[in-house]
Amino acid sequence: MDTEPGGTRASDRERALVIERLTRALEHGRLSLAEYDERVAATYAAVRRDELARLTDDLPGRLW
Repeated sequence: MDTEPGGTRASDRERALVIERLTRALEHGRLSLAEYDERVAATYAAVRRDELARLTDDLPGRLW
């Protein structure tokens, strides 16, 4: 059971997966360079998995 307020803490590997997904979205024209830069910065700042999920929830496919 998750006892952490706000959800499970994010791992470095999970952050790397989000950045890979954001990079693919940039390459496919789904994000502008400014949006990509903003989301990558937010990815590195994220502490919880739910913060990471919000960064890709408007992109096709699944994160986890």
